[in-house]
Amino acid sequence: MASSLLKRASYSAMKSAVGASPRAYAAVAVGTDLVSAAPDVSLQKARSWDEGVSSKFSTTPLKDLFKDKKVVIFGLPGAYTGVCSQQHVPSYKNNIDKFKAKGIDSVICVAVNDPFVLNGWADKLEAKDSIEFYGDFDGSFHKSLELDKDLSVALLGPRSQRWSAYVVDGKVKVLNVEEAPSDFKVSGGDVILGQI
Repeated sequence: MASSLLKRASYSAMKSAVGASPRAYAAVAVGTDLVSAAPDVSLQKARSWDEGVSSKFSTTPLKDLFKDKKVVIFGLPGAYTGVCSQQHVPSYKNNIDKFKAKGIDSVICVAVNDPFVLNGWADKLEAKDSIEFYGDFDGSFHKSLELDKDLSVALLGPRSQRWSAYVVDGKVKVLNVEEAPSDFKVSGGDVILGQI
């Protein structure tokens, strides 16, 4: 009996953790300037440990990613996870030529992971030639935009919601945020292609 109750309680907690977010909208919205919204935030380009050492563990300021560029950026809960690996990244990788045809300068994947894990994952997905991967190692980028999500119940800890945006010169033109990190309805490459 106690075991049955524990299983139900654990399932219920897991469902609420990966289910609908109590916050339907983030601080970031169409019209937000990402550089101003996260002024002191830098991201870490995916790389090997040796590349990290040789670059003195350099980071990339947001203005370097967005200034005078048309960018599609998407965030996801984490490297090597199910929907992220099987659907989210491939939806961008498989459409990279269509993004380039629409004048997109870069397609960026950002996750609350270190850049070394993201590098290994990008290699495994054979996506490094089409997508730029950046680590938000402490979650500060996602927290600044209120796109963070505590997935501790799913043993992932503080992570990102699943989302995508079309950004021109730092300003958000299109924003899609899934209701739950396990959803894949509005944040995929096919969807945002139709919004550009």
